[in-house]
Amino acid sequence: MAPTRAYSVDFDDTVAVVTGASGALGSAAVERFRTAGATVCAVDVVAPDDEDSLLEPDSKTHFYEADLTDEHDVEELVTAVVDDHGRIDHLVNIAGTWRGGDHVEETDLEAFELLVDINLKTAFLASKHALPHLQDSEGSIVSVSARSSLEGGEGDGPYRITKAGIRLLTETLAEENKGTVRANCVMPSVIDTPMNREMMPDADHDSWVDPAEIADVMAFLCSDGAAVTSGAAVPVYGEA
Repeated sequence: MAPTRAYSVDFDDTVAVVTGASGALGSAAVERFRTAGATVCAVDVVAPDDEDSLLEPDSKTHFYEADLTDEHDVEELVTAVVDDHGRIDHLVNIAGTWRGGDHVEETDLEAFELLVDINLKTAFLASKHALPHLQDSEGSIVSVSARSSLEGGEGDGPYRITKAGIRLLTETLAEENKGTVRANCVMPSVIDTPMNREMMPDADHDSWVDPAEIADVMAFLCSDGAAVTSGAAVPVYGEA
């Protein structure tokens, strides 16, 4: 069950683009922004799985299939969204993946490039091409970094590196767009998803954060309540 909302945000007459929309966090963000009144453009490289996804299409939710690692696809996506809905007010960069791995000297370039492409390149390209429209609407960007990006570590170095890149991308976007577009990111620890429970069956699942709770924070960062906040990396660890 999703947590009780402690506050409300009003996204009536706005358009939100949510990437990675077929996943657990992405579909929770779609639901949160739609509930707040936004027209939501849900984007992923694959259509949502009806059995596992919270994404339920309706008149305010529109699915767009795109490979966000391909600049041409991203250009076409942004053009289609603006043609269909006239504007972009919020960009929510959730597309990403986790991979463990080996020490740097044993890491295949292909494995490193996969994480760079999915975790960092997607957010860079989506931000790059949405920015002219976000500047017109004085909108906002929220991306997903990670708690582990705050320091180096053994076993998942490439993941940490790409998520640290999201924090620096966020700070750069905030600095370059002062007074027009706000950019922030959230830093989860372990998100309570079916995949994570399957991968870590013996962990303390009660300490993990529900995707809907993170979606609440993302919505707040896009709202007028966070109008003075840009360039922030917000912890969403819960008790993990």
